[in-house]
Amino acid sequence: MTLLDRPRTTAPHRTPDARPEAPTGAATPSSAPALLEAERPADVVAFVERIARLTTPDQIHWVDGSTRERHALLQQLVAAGTLTQLNPDIRPYSFLARSDERDVARVEERTFICSEREEDAGPTNNWMAPEQMRAELEPLFTGSMRGRTLYVVPFAMGPIGSTMTRYGVQLTDSPYVVVSMGTMTRMGSAALAQIARGASWVPAVHSVGAPLESGQQDVPWPCNETKYIAHFPQEREIWSYGSAYGGNAILAKKAFALRIASAMARDEGWLAEHMLLIKVTSPAGKVYHMAAAFPSACGKTNLAMLTPTTPGWTVETIGDDIAWLHIGKDGRLRAINPEAGFFGVAPGTGLSTNRTAVDTLWGNTIFTNVALREDGDVWWEGLTDTPPARLIDWRGEEWTPDSGRPAAHPNSRFTVAAHQAPSIADTWDDPEGVVIDAIIFGGRRRALAPLVVEARDWDHGVFMGATISSEQTAAAEGTVGQLRRDPFAMLPFAGYNMADYFAHWLDFGKRLRRSARVPRVFQVNWFRKNADGKFLWPGFGENGRVIEWMVARLESEACVDETPLGGIPRPGELNVAGLDLPEEDLAELFHMDTDELEAEADDVERFFATFGDKLPAELRHQLSHLRSRIRAKRETESTTA
Repeated sequence: MTLLDRPRTTAPHRTPDARPEAPTGAATPSSAPALLEAERPADVVAFVERIARLTTPDQIHWVDGSTRERHALLQQLVAAGTLTQLNPDIRPYSFLARSDERDVARVEERTFICSEREEDAGPTNNWMAPEQMRAELEPLFTGSMRGRTLYVVPFAMGPIGSTMTRYGVQLTDSPYVVVSMGTMTRMGSAALAQIARGASWVPAVHSVGAPLESGQQDVPWPCNETKYIAHFPQEREIWSYGSAYGGNAILAKKAFALRIASAMARDEGWLAEHMLLIKVTSPAGKVYHMAAAFPSACGKTNLAMLTPTTPGWTVETIGDDIAWLHIGKDGRLRAINPEAGFFGVAPGTGLSTNRTAVDTLWGNTIFTNVALREDGDVWWEGLTDTPPARLIDWRGEEWTPDSGRPAAHPNSRFTVAAHQAPSIADTWDDPEGVVIDAIIFGGRRRALAPLVVEARDWDHGVFMGATISSEQTAAAEGTVGQLRRDPFAMLPFAGYNMADYFAHWLDFGKRLRRSARVPRVFQVNWFRKNADGKFLWPGFGENGRVIEWMVARLESEACVDETPLGGIPRPGELNVAGLDLPEEDLAELFHMDTDELEAEADDVERFFATFGDKLPAELRHQLSHLRSRIRAKRETESTTA
């Protein structure tokens, strides 16, 4: 047994309230007093001591989540050059971080699922045997925190007191990660107190991999060219090395809330999904809740903070990225946002596209890899229509509009508390969750995928989710613009075999059908273009018109025309009043070329083949039904030609 092995004799991982921002803009105080050393859970203490022996930090700090603590950490980061405080008259208590140029996005090629059997990780994940991964990690973590502080970060995913909430303890040597965790989770003594009372918890270990020798000068953004993010789904454990950026290091986010939580959800009978959550209120005052899955940087935040242009409709935010869905005591599908903050993509977020998001960022925000203005505020592409005359770009270099390069990194980010959003719903942290009336899948397709289409039933909706594809964005490694299948927007995030994940969704639907009304399932595509490369749909606030049609379907007040892909709005039933939308553009938004449909079916078949015999038979049947409908469409076209 190595120091990376969790002793089998320890107690199993026993499976806060919203806090207003302090007036100064500093962190919010923990809702529970710091536990005395003697009151700390014995299994957490043992975990900390074991990792400290391995990583040899200079000191250990137990994070309490207080305002005083956060302020001290932020000032420490400013002194180290990691953060630059922005002009407090413009952007109160906000900061800019510039990462190392080698540490700017998710490192999917270095992300592993370490299940006992390779087939349990599946073809969409990188797999390594647990014992092999631990053997590779041990020499990397040995002494990795030398010269640094080991921070013990207890956190809650979800409102404290909710039966849907899960807990974790992250050990990290990055104060930047600590302050980010303080925004993204309910972090500190309140979470540790729940663990002390018997709540299960997930251990997570993170090191930037940059030990310091005595007297050695640190760098503003310590990291290591060698990177690993290792998930052990059977042990419910996470190890991350080498990166300090985003979800690579903020392990409560994708690593816990999706990869490990998806395995937990499969075993416990719920869903951990890469989904936003919104509350929709009609002019009649009726409330609906919707969950929507979009690949990163494809408009999730814009939809989560949508301001509809149609009179009388409102959309409020429950969450912008992750949703945990359970069947409630009433038998209905309910969801919580397990996060406490937004970690959004900055470029493309602007006054003309998402004023709500911009208003959310008025202060108390950490920006990473955006540009710095001469007046001490920040800027990124899309924030305003006209860029400033001079900037310091994300690399720290002088920039002008003639520089020929982006001022902000395409994956630059903002981190801000969720409760600060003007659009936040009063039920966003309801411990009972919100009832889900509809599920939406989306992607970024220039052609074929219509503006909106409705699934025929739950199983067809699972087929939709399983076959979603989107143009590659800068949020992940890969060629920007390249089309890739991203089932359920979970391709980088499912913690086990994706075929088993599909089966879990199908089984979950059977349980829903036995208990209560099954949510309707839709697919949307805001990004269709004409032959000249111009977007056909205006998007942004006008997307509320599509939500309006979905509500009409929920109330059986609208009908559909059947197509090979599902039901689309009948002519005249999608509200386009007041839009400068030519009839030919509206028709093109729903046009499906038969040859393209057949090519799509062929591509889906190739994708399904990667799962072999583990692919659920129902998805093969759905593909067969799609081909039958395409043939029928071609025959109809031949007859009418």
